[in-house]
Amino acid sequence: MTVCRLRIKGMTCTSCSTSIETSLNKVLGVKKVQISLATEEALIQYDAKFINYKQIIDKIDHDLGFMASLISVGEERNKVILKVDGVHTIQGMHMIKMSLEALPGVDLVELDVEIENVIISYDPDQTGPRYFIEIIESIGSNYQASLYNPNGHGGADRAKEIARYKNHFLWSCTFTIPVFLLSMVFMYIHVLHDVLEIRVVNMLTVGQLLRWILATPVQFVFGRKFYIGAYNALSHGSANMDVLVTMGTNAAYFYSVYIVLHAATSPGFTGNDFFETSAMLISFILLGKYLEVLAKGKTSEAISQLLELAPETAILLDIEKSSNSGGGTVLSEKEISTQLIQRNDIIKVLPGSKVPTDGIIVWGHSHVNESMITGESKPVQKKQGDEVIGGTMNESGVLHVKATRVGAETALAQIVRLVEAAQMAKAPVQKLADAISRYFVPFVSVSFPGKEFDKLQFLKIKTNPHLL
Repeated sequence: MTVCRLRIKGMTCTSCSTSIETSLNKVLGVKKVQISLATEEALIQYDAKFINYKQIIDKIDHDLGFMASLISVGEERNKVILKVDGVHTIQGMHMIKMSLEALPGVDLVELDVEIENVIISYDPDQTGPRYFIEIIESIGSNYQASLYNPNGHGGADRAKEIARYKNHFLWSCTFTIPVFLLSMVFMYIHVLHDVLEIRVVNMLTVGQLLRWILATPVQFVFGRKFYIGAYNALSHGSANMDVLVTMGTNAAYFYSVYIVLHAATSPGFTGNDFFETSAMLISFILLGKYLEVLAKGKTSEAISQLLELAPETAILLDIEKSSNSGGGTVLSEKEISTQLIQRNDIIKVLPGSKVPTDGIIVWGHSHVNESMITGESKPVQKKQGDEVIGGTMNESGVLHVKATRVGAETALAQIVRLVEAAQMAKAPVQKLADAISRYFVPFVSVSFPGKEFDKLQFLKIKTNPHLL
């Protein structure tokens, strides 16, 4: 059984996540699907004999109308995904594959030619990602390889999304508040009421014209996202919250347009418009979307803070071959990314810096603050042979640490996985709510037009009694 983690963009409500889960569970080879609306991530278990992650992504993109991208695939402990730049031919990618397969400890190499990714399964006791990058870059002068970073927790994208919704909400309020005042406040002020009731053409008043002008940008500019979401949902045979929003606001807006046009072309027709209803609904929903993306940012913040506990770089030592410990002669020092540390590497940890990975002290003694793991604020004395945990703080002496657990094997990475699993899990009441919402949106979408027609007929008769 193979597991992949995907980032899915475009989900607006539980109806979206439920429809994806339902559709994927029907696919041959897919065994289990877990989708978190808050983190916009999916955890999918599938049988690689029948389907692969590319086909799953393709189904989500084309058949369901959402945007999916790969975060990780397989057992992260023994797999790494590299992004390769500078390779412009398929032959070049296949050359890279053959070179990597020739390395000792490499079990399987998979190519994703479209996005120029290489997925490598390996034995961490024999090799690691640093060797893979060196081999790839030695094949071609323009080849560059790096660890694939899909922005798994979406920090930068999340900030842009928050800023976008905030701007849309504020601009929407700029137009909505005047519409509200014109409809609900100024009409009850004698002087302003007389001005707003001045007729422009036939029975069309200044107030109606102003409300129409102000409500239109809110409906079609700031509410454009709801139209796109509704179109994508309906084109793929489903209904989500965007469908409900567009149906409700369109009913109020276009009925109001009918009232305005009829008043402008009739010498005796009068009626009430509802431009403030559509504008205020969109503004309130945009406020809800803004608060939602803020909450999503808070949800991912815990993981981001955990990841920040580990240092970004480490000092790799080259120890003479004759030495079986870190106490031998140091031939060279090199600063590398913490993600490139391999098992059995000797890492130098300076006073006041964080331990980059889990390991055993092979030289030196110091005091290490392990409060992030144990909760004990008093530093613990460490000497040769003692274990240290990645992310803890070295407070006094210089240490040489032999890496024993790297990447997804570290204690910090395991804590991150536990938090992610907790975020992906659903409470029983949430599962019940998702099941109800699956039928609620289509039911309202089907029943709404008939009821809305009755309302509009009632309003027409109310404003024009002679229709009776």
